[in-house]
Amino acid sequence: MAEQQEAEEEEIWKPKTKLGKKVANGEITNIEDALDSRYKIMEEEIVDQLVDLSEEVILIGGTPGKGGGARRTVSKRTCRMHKSGERYSTKAMSVLGNRRNVVGIGDGGANDTRAAIEDANRHAKLNLIKVKRGNGSWEDKGKDKSSIPFKVSGKSGSVEVTLKPAPRGTGLAASDEVKKLLELAGIQNIYVESHGQTQTRENLLKATFKALEKLNEYSSEEK
Repeated sequence: MAEQQEAEEEEIWKPKTKLGKKVANGEITNIEDALDSRYKIMEEEIVDQLVDLSEEVILIGGTPGKGGGARRTVSKRTCRMHKSGERYSTKAMSVLGNRRNVVGIGDGGANDTRAAIEDANRHAKLNLIKVKRGNGSWEDKGKDKSSIPFKVSGKSGSVEVTLKPAPRGTGLAASDEVKKLLELAGIQNIYVESHGQTQTRENLLKATFKALEKLNEYSSEEK
């Protein structure tokens, strides 16, 4: 009984940052206000307290398939040479979002796939952004906001991604892995163009994320 009580006490979150203390004290009660504050999110517990996020794991790995080709997997195994011999590690990439206006991506590494995904989720929580949305068409005067307000581009490595507003009914004109990011960001209609080594899915997702992040750099007011 005493051991159980000690375990429960250890699970109690004790914030170490100013933002964490404001959340714990009830001064900040939603993730949007936390992201709008001048403080950077440096504790994953802040996110756990403020918002429920959905998770999607990106298929960044691959193994040889039957009859040729490759079968996509959620993790990628890497090997490094040390004096003591070969050392293997597993890498994963995940996307977290509230399917409305907040999304984050992260990559992580560990000895096994599950631990690598958990590490990726932790980094995604510390890398959340708000996503500015719009109608997607100048002719659409409704309050749908299922697309983005204007064209933006992002780049990671050799991959460049351009996002363009699309009217209602278009859907997500993007690859399956990019769709995961857009859906968790709350976007339903959009055109996506990509150039470069797009088979490198880590750079493809990071370039898309950087494009979404650029939406916040402009002061155009949402209608």
